[in-house]
Amino acid sequence: MTLTVAQIDRETDQLVGEWLPLSEVAKTLGLTIGRAKQLLKDKKLVGARRGGGGPQIPAKFIGEDDVLKGLPGTLTVLADAGYDEVESIRWLFTADDSLPGAPIDAISAGRHTEVKRRAQALGF
Repeated sequence: MTLTVAQIDRETDQLVGEWLPLSEVAKTLGLTIGRAKQLLKDKKLVGARRGGGGPQIPAKFIGEDDVLKGLPGTLTVLADAGYDEVESIRWLFTADDSLPGAPIDAISAGRHTEVKRRAQALGF
């Protein structure tokens, strides 16, 4: 299975703000670059190409020493609802007044179950 990573659009790029190259993600998580690529293949993380470089991951997806708790499950639910990588990133970083804030901020605050419920509703 080859690693395919979508090219990010300008609007989503600006929503995310800070991005990390896959090599930095691997270093932060104490993984080899191959294992970091496997996280993308397994959809535990999603990323995008920015400019002509390799895959980059939104910095907020990475905790102190692991992928943000609750993120992989939320990404699975979004994929099941038909969202591609870029659409998932955009949804996670778009403010939702009912949360309040963006879903990624709610996940960071430990409210990933609530976010996952909202993502499940997208599929119906």
